[in-house]
Amino acid sequence: MPAKLQVPLVSTAPVSPTFDESALVVRAKAGDQTAFNELVQHYDRRVFRMAKQITENDDDAEDVLQETFLKAYTHLDDFQGNSKFYTWLVRIAVNEALMKLRKRRSDKTVPLDEPIDTGEDEVVREIAVWDQNPEDVYSRDELARILDQAVKSLKTAYRTVFILRDIEEMSIEETAETLGLSISAVKSRLLRARLQLREKLTRQFKKKGDDAFAYL
Repeated sequence: MPAKLQVPLVSTAPVSPTFDESALVVRAKAGDQTAFNELVQHYDRRVFRMAKQITENDDDAEDVLQETFLKAYTHLDDFQGNSKFYTWLVRIAVNEALMKLRKRRSDKTVPLDEPIDTGEDEVVREIAVWDQNPEDVYSRDELARILDQAVKSLKTAYRTVFILRDIEEMSIEETAETLGLSISAVKSRLLRARLQLREKLTRQFKKKGDDAFAYL
C-alpha cells in the first residue's frame, strides 16, 4: 500500500532536461518515486489549468489536482500503455472535475453523455461579423477575461470537449478516448462549442465596438 502522496500545486524540484514519458512510467511502475515525481512536475500545471477551466474554482481545481495524481499513483499498475500517460491522466482529472460539479449543483448531476443531436449538418447559425478589430477596442487583460467568461458559459459537455481539443490541443481521437465518446460526438460537440463561442464573442465585440464609436 503506497504512502499518501503529497502533490505540490507548483513544482519546485528541477525537471530533467530530457523528458521521456514512457521511460518514466516504466520506472514509476517499478516503484521509482523519483520517476513519478518527474511526471507530476511535468504535468501538474496543465492538469490544474484544465481542472480550473472545468470547475471554475481554484480550490476545487487544487482538489482535483491532488486527487488526480493520488489516484494515478495508487492505480499506476492499471495503466497498460495503450494510450499516452497524459491521456490517461486527463481522463482521471476530467472525472474528478465532473464529480466536483455534481456535488456542487443541487440536482447532483452533470451528465457528460447527455443525449444531444450529433448531426453536424443540422447545426445552422447566422454568424455576424464585427467591423472593428477586438484588439483595437479591448485591452489584452480585458480580452482574456471576456474569452475566459465565454468558455465558462458553455454547457459542461461542450466546454469539456473544447478544453481538451482546442486548449489542451489533444487530437479528436484522444479526446474521444478520454471522454468515452464516439469521434462523431466529439466533432459535433466541438463544432457546437466553437459556434456558440463565436456567436457570444461576436455579440460582445460588436456591442463594444458600437459603444466605443457612438460619440465620434
